Formats: sequence, C-alpha cells, structure tokens
Amino acid sequence: MVRTSGLGALSRRGFLGGASAMAGAVLLTPAGIRVASSQTLTTGNAELTVISDGALSLPLSFVFPDAPQEELHKILVDNGLPTDALRPDCNVTTVRSGGRLAIFDVGAGPNFMPTAGKLADGLAKAGIDPADVTDVVFTHAHPDHLWGLTDDFDELVFPEADYHIGQAEWDFWSSPEAIHKLPNDRQSFVVGAQARFAALKDRVRFLKSGDEVLPGIETVATPGHTPGHLSFMVHGAEPILIIGDAISNAVLSFARPQWPTASDQDPEEGVKTRLALLDRLAADRARAIGFHFPHPGTGYVERHGDAFIYVPT
Repeated sequence: MVRTSGLGALSRRGFLGGASAMAGAVLLTPAGIRVASSQTLTTGNAELTVISDGALSLPLSFVFPDAPQEELHKILVDNGLPTDALRPDCNVTTVRSGGRLAIFDVGAGPNFMPTAGKLADGLAKAGIDPADVTDVVFTHAHPDHLWGLTDDFDELVFPEADYHIGQAEWDFWSSPEAIHKLPNDRQSFVVGAQARFAALKDRVRFLKSGDEVLPGIETVATPGHTPGHLSFMVHGAEPILIIGDAISNAVLSFARPQWPTASDQDPEEGVKTRLALLDRLAADRARAIGFHFPHPGTGYVERHGDAFIYVPT
C-alpha cells in the first residue's frame, strides 16, 4: 500500500479507499480512566479544549452481539475492563480560532442516560459561557452527541450559535422512513433527533466532505456509524482529527477493528471506515480526539502486530 506523508492525506476525498483488512493483537493500554474534567491543547492558532460530558453504560450485547464471545471476554479481561458492559467516556471538543468559538457535538443532555449529560458543569469549569459559542458542529445525530442541544424548556443551550451538520446526516434523520430503518430499541433516536432538528429550522448549514466548516477546519466524510457521519481535521503545525464515533472504542476498535459492531448503522461500511482511519492515523503519526476514548480522548494510533494500539497523550 502506498502511503502519503503528512496529515494532508487525511483530508483527501479518496483516502478512505486505502485500508487493508487487519486482525490480531490485543491492545494493552488501560482504558476507562477519567483523569480530568477537561484538557486543552493547541495547534497553530487553534486552541482545543476537550470537556467531559460524563459516560455511558452499554451492555455488551447491545454493541457486540455477534463477536466471538470468548475472545471478546479475554480482550476485556486482559485490559482490566469490566465484562458486563462498556462504559465509554464522552468527550466534547471546543475550538477557539480566529475570533470564533466552536463546539463539536453537544453531549447527551439530561434525558438520555443518568451517567451522561454533564457538559454544562464541564463548560463552567473550563470558563466557557454557552452564549459565547459561535458555532455548533455535529459529527452525527445520535443522542449522546445531539440531545444536549436543548434544555428542559426546549430552548437552545447555545442561543447565539450557527449550526453545521452533514447534509446526508440531516436527510436521513429527517426522513419519515428513518424510524422504520432502525431496530425497535433505537427508534427513540429518530424521535429525539427530529424533535431537536425542529429547533434548528432555518439556522443550519449543511456540510459535505472537503468543506471548510470554519477557517482551518476541514470536513472529512467517515460514514458507517451513521449515513452522514463526519470527522473534522483542525489544521495547524500538528493537525488534529476530531473523530466522533468513526472509531468508537480505545480497546476493541483497535485490537479487532474488523469486528462489526451493532452501534454502526452500516456495520460493513463502519469496518471499512475504521480500518482506513486507523491505517492512515498510524502511518502519519496523527493526533486524534475520540469522542468515546478514555477522557480526555486525545492520543495517537500505533501499529501493534497486525492490529493497532491507542497511545493516549
């Protein structure tokens, strides 16, 4: 496989075509440790702050129903993780640059899961007033990324912001047919998305791959988890990719990236996207922020035998 040096490769429209199938080694890095409520890093003129929205609790049967169960159990045990459920952190990223303050996803809000929806506290601790946010950018429309858009009175939490989402993502969740395309236990995702989309009428800008959502921040199509899932490259001296859920778990997505997951709406396309991202991030030694990596979610990807390992920073 031909590799292109430099992180510019990540923003090319064709880069997702270069992944090869991977299998093998168990990730040895510990996970699930929340070390702080936020972390700030910089690249170029951009200042990124990663803020905790709490965590989720997901039964393994909900996420990996078809994985080899003995092998799954061994990987979890070898990494010191519980074997009854995944409990991923939720990492919301803000970016200050050029006089703008953008937030990438808005957390779960108060009505999805009691262990999540902590973004307001995290913003306050980071000294960020929601009224100062100029742009809200969505990777996708799952509840833990979207439902924090409005408060208990159905008012926008970020009242002064412009809103940005993938055109394909908006079209899917807005469709009357969407509810029939998801299993029964996830149909509430559609109802919740449509209710919150209604609050954005006439305020939303639609994105496609390659668009510059803000100066120096480029849109990268990473479909599979949802039809219009997007990631975002923050360009600078050391560019940083805001992954969203295209790579969702800092252990299993790295050790067994070829395993389909029920959390991906299109598991086959999710595997293709995940393999491509891991391969390119490792090749280019690119820093990434994963929404569900152990807080604060920033790190690098390295090859480990025939699979990958997550190296937090």
